Amino acid sequence: MGVPLDEIARRAGVGAGTVYRHFPSKDVLFRAAVRERLQLFADAAEELAEADDPGGVFFRFLASVVRLAAPNRALCEVLEAAGEAGAESPAGPELEFLVALGVLLDRAQRAGAVRADVDLADVRTLLGGCLAMERRRSIGREPAAPDAGGGAVPAGRMTALLLDGLRAARAVTELPVAAPERNGTGCAVCGAALVTARTGRPARYCGGACRQKAHRARRAAPPGRR
Repeated sequence: MGVPLDEIARRAGVGAGTVYRHFPSKDVLFRAAVRERLQLFADAAEELAEADDPGGVFFRFLASVVRLAAPNRALCEVLEAAGEAGAESPAGPELEFLVALGVLLDRAQRAGAVRADVDLADVRTLLGGCLAMERRRSIGREPAAPDAGGGAVPAGRMTALLLDGLRAARAVTELPVAAPERNGTGCAVCGAALVTARTGRPARYCGGACRQKAHRARRAAPPGRR
């Protein structure tokens, strides 16, 4: 939404007047650009309306929406805006998507899988927030120092937390695949999960502090055990 309409016209190879004639406002153009993907989401939700396991279907559908929408900045902005307070009433594919999502939510609640105090407005807001967090996690992040209690956040971590918060029973959402940032081994000193180096080389220590501890331990060890 931050791109001027004149720049959009230039990149499309048409005059600004042509764009204005077909799209009276940037918002109309913006929604037209993501209409097809929203329609696909709506159609998928409608097809799942009678599927078995309403709870599992609802959670898998939400996770899929986040996974597929997160790389698409325009689509994220539409879905995030839908969850903001005072947002305009949706129309077209966006309305169809929300109506179908509401059906999945209702079925999951009647099956006892989703908290009874959650409504569609809550899900809209949480979905928008989850998309924003997943994008923030994936764009220009630097792993935090393990000593500071941080570390790289696995892809889908925010989605898993969202789904766990919606569940009626105590349960933990497992990520669909192993996070690419983790190499499955632990630090040789403290055992913390290791982050794969940018070079792809396997790491041995979670950070500088553990590397120094290991170095001091090697220096203090007898010559035959270094």
